[in-house]
Amino acid sequence: MKNRIILVALICLITSFKPKELTWVALGDSITYLNDHRNETGDRITKGYMTRVTEKLPNIHYVNQGHNGWTAVRIAEQIDKLGLTKADVYSVFLGTNDWWGGKPLGRFADYEQKTGTGTVYGSFRLIVDKLRSLNPDAKILLITPMQRVDFVYLNNFKNNAFGSYKPKNGQNLEAFANAIDSIGRYEKVPVVDLYHLKSLGHKKLVKFKRLKDPQTGTYTNYRYPKFIDVPFNPETDEYPYPVEAIDRTYDGLHPSDKGYELITRRLLKIMKKY
Repeated sequence: MKNRIILVALICLITSFKPKELTWVALGDSITYLNDHRNETGDRITKGYMTRVTEKLPNIHYVNQGHNGWTAVRIAEQIDKLGLTKADVYSVFLGTNDWWGGKPLGRFADYEQKTGTGTVYGSFRLIVDKLRSLNPDAKILLITPMQRVDFVYLNNFKNNAFGSYKPKNGQNLEAFANAIDSIGRYEKVPVVDLYHLKSLGHKKLVKFKRLKDPQTGTYTNYRYPKFIDVPFNPETDEYPYPVEAIDRTYDGLHPSDKGYELITRRLLKIMKKY
């Protein structure tokens, strides 16, 4: 009888230390979307940041709400049509497409005054308010956009963009990262600042960009920043990021396995507390 009581007590003790099962909705753009669509990367990645986090924290179960190519503005415009569900944790990883797409960042007052989807600040307020309406007790985590170098889409070379080393439409990507940080401080929610992470700086995103030397026409491996302004012709040139050029990204924009692992480490520091 005594042994049975001890066994029951031990079972209760072990059960009490079992981590709570949590649902995590990850809201984002292609960097989130690709977690479950690695075939669209030419199998250049094996798994994204959500899979990596949940492998380390198996009590957390993710829902992928990544939308390929979407901006925070578009997410906010469609927020009631996305099928978002009640969750214990929400992460929001947006901003890079807003910068490239020329969406106006706006001012912090747009966030405070709920001015709507005319600005990125206003759009973030709609997103945060929606998540809080689904579960007022949920943990919310914001992630800033990463730095980026010249992007060339693996499946369509005509889909390309210059990096965040210069402004687009008079706006710097860093301003979008700083805006998200200011929202996090205002809302008292954690922010994973990837933009200012040295290990994801411009110089470390790709090992080189392979381009034709304008003088000789010979393919040359240019390291950052030497490839800036070296022309790329999507009609005739080879893909400028062969497999051996992969570093923290595989195409100048989207994380490689190494890049996803760096993101995962920052997320784990916060999410293991949940």
